Amino acid sequence: MELGIVVRPELDPESLAEHARRAERAGFSELWLWEDCFQSGGIAMCATALAATERITVGLGVMPAPARNAAFVAMEIAALARLHPGRFHAGLGHGVDDWMRQVGAKPASQLALLEETVVAVRALLAGETVSVEGRYVRLRGVALDHPPATVPPVSVGVRGPKSLELAGRVADGTVIDWLSSADYVRRARERIDAGRSVAGRTDPHRLTVFACIASDAAGEAAIWRAVDERRAEGGAQAAFLNAPLSDLALVGDTDAQRRALAELENAGADCVVLVSADPSVPLDAAALAPLLS
Repeated sequence: MELGIVVRPELDPESLAEHARRAERAGFSELWLWEDCFQSGGIAMCATALAATERITVGLGVMPAPARNAAFVAMEIAALARLHPGRFHAGLGHGVDDWMRQVGAKPASQLALLEETVVAVRALLAGETVSVEGRYVRLRGVALDHPPATVPPVSVGVRGPKSLELAGRVADGTVIDWLSSADYVRRARERIDAGRSVAGRTDPHRLTVFACIASDAAGEAAIWRAVDERRAEGGAQAAFLNAPLSDLALVGDTDAQRRALAELENAGADCVVLVSADPSVPLDAAALAPLLS
């Protein structure tokens, strides 16, 4: 199982390059970013992180599909994949409902829009000429002039059972949101596999799981606040949030955190990405390096 680290979008974009270099020096195999309204753009931040480092894989988990045209997002992904072969993982999601309404991009069917977008983007990245008249995606003889020789995986960041099945049908991987217990990850993998079975897919499907981490009381308090906020939202994860903090996050000493990582791996995680629950406190990559051994 790979181990990664998040640089949250609430941090100043000027600090990203140094955070990325620290993660690479500490030995993390992956650095993940995400795109929230109205913070730094995900593609620009990923390009910066890739340019500032030499080896670490950079993932975008995720950017909202309703705010992106499939052809243009494929162009952006292809450019990063050509400039940094094998080092970029792309990700798309439904987008936060309130934000999508705020910018006039909330679709009537989130599932249809995400599926149409992912299918078109993957086809374009594979070098195909795409013509489609979908409900949301309409392309007429579109092909990339510079498709990547090494096609990057396209994951989706989703929570609910129908969306997880969609991920299994059409995506290369799934990004599971933070505050996910091993039980939730196991159930998510089951729904993903159900979708894969319907589509007859036998290729690998990468499951990336974000996980909050804390080593002191202040960090644990921040995680509890995040749990309370997620409970208030309800939704697919809510039923799994009535659990001890040790089931929902990596807490305690290094040995306890390693045990939590092992449980996530046994549940089906291919990569666990460490997240600070407090957006104002970035993770110290060097201090977390013992988890890599």
